[in-house]
Amino acid sequence: MKPEHEARRKIIREWMSLPKDKRQTEEQAKPFAKKAMERIPSSGDPYRKIMRWLLPRIGRP
Repeated sequence: MKPEHEARRKIIREWMSLPKDKRQTEEQAKPFAKKAMERIPSSGDPYRKIMRWLLPRIGRP
């Protein structure tokens, strides 16, 4: 598996493991994504990439 794919899976798992009330809005995802940027091997804009991964999962049970 590519390192970026592994990082994506890990970050999404961490996001989904948060209590539901802590992952309801985009505003809650922003600081999470900023902290996660340090752990992703990426070229380009890692913040935007992480937000793209998280946005479909915001508010999901």
